[in-house]
Amino acid sequence: MMRALIVDDDLFSLKLLERQLTQARVEAVATCDNALAALGLVEAEAERVDLIFVDLNMPGMDGVEFLRCLAERHFRGGLVLVSGEDTRVLQSVAALARAHRLRLLAALTKPVAPERIAELIEAVPGSSGTTVIQAVPKFYQAVEVADAIGSGQLVNYYQPQVVLATAEVAGVETLVRWQHPEDGLVFPDRFIPVIEAGGLSDRLANAVLAGALRDARRWSAIGLHLRLAINVAMDNLTELGFPDEVAQALAAAGVPTSGLVLEITEGQATRDRLKLLDISSRLRLKHIGLSIDDFGTGFSSLAQLRDIPFDELKLDRDFVHGVGRDPALRAMVQANVGMARELQLRTVAEGVEDRSDWDCLRDLGCECAQGYFIGRPMPAEALPGWIAQWQERRLDLLAGAR
Repeated sequence: MMRALIVDDDLFSLKLLERQLTQARVEAVATCDNALAALGLVEAEAERVDLIFVDLNMPGMDGVEFLRCLAERHFRGGLVLVSGEDTRVLQSVAALARAHRLRLLAALTKPVAPERIAELIEAVPGSSGTTVIQAVPKFYQAVEVADAIGSGQLVNYYQPQVVLATAEVAGVETLVRWQHPEDGLVFPDRFIPVIEAGGLSDRLANAVLAGALRDARRWSAIGLHLRLAINVAMDNLTELGFPDEVAQALAAAGVPTSGLVLEITEGQATRDRLKLLDISSRLRLKHIGLSIDDFGTGFSSLAQLRDIPFDELKLDRDFVHGVGRDPALRAMVQANVGMARELQLRTVAEGVEDRSDWDCLRDLGCECAQGYFIGRPMPAEALPGWIAQWQERRLDLLAGAR
């Protein structure tokens, strides 16, 4: 049974949203007219809250303080910000929620459209009624992660990337997961920091690349030729032999160098500039693609685009989801897509969560997209089946194109 909580001091807004949730068949809806009372309800051992709608500007404890308290208590349910404040304020608080690692589903202005309620209900984590106030997340030691790499417990998942103009599948982004024998599927935020701090980045990169190339060979055998995108840590880009190692691995697997894109985040791309320029230039000379990942979140994007031979610009999800409804996001995406076009860079948008995102990005001329609207990350063996299903959706998307 799904349980929702509405926190708003405006009685009219509170009752309206309560009625909308009830009409959307949310089984249990609790309401609080102040954040302090809501926090007490969330903390109550007998309560299980799957979804919280919270206003920002409230007397006493405001919405920003409430988010801080939720983060301190490791709240793992869905969160929706609902406010009549200026959209820039709403965006700032949304960024704060993500920085707190809260599961932000949306940041909406009042009044909320009923159809948005239905969309949000489908995206709620923990909707089966399981506990969402959890203990402190488990972290791992470097020796545990090293053993996991050596024993093959780290596995690749793949999120599809499609061409917006034609809805054709162009490639996949490789995302690593840890299939832990006791803890189940562990996501990278629990072990990637350990890998980076423990000097295990090279071992991880080799394991991820080897696994992706094995999967690419299997796909190629059944007629699927997909471009692979793989994230690389800055530690990998300080070894001058790295370009040769990657090229040799591609040749051994029978994958063309043009079939691989290495994604580098902006924050990484400033640590050792001399080696980065050396290695990135040699990678491009071998026709291996380079993508500037999470574009717009760093501090020296334009300088990096000027000096490093990127051939792909990847728009961060924070600038993508909601682009069809938010004029400010649309302006930012339009500017970045236009700049990329002038620089002859392919553009890929991540975080495409709904049809509105899809339509707007296509209209703005973005080339490729990935996100839950298209497909979630999946094991290699699931990809051919997903592609077959996508072909049916593809026809609908093309038929509905404006």
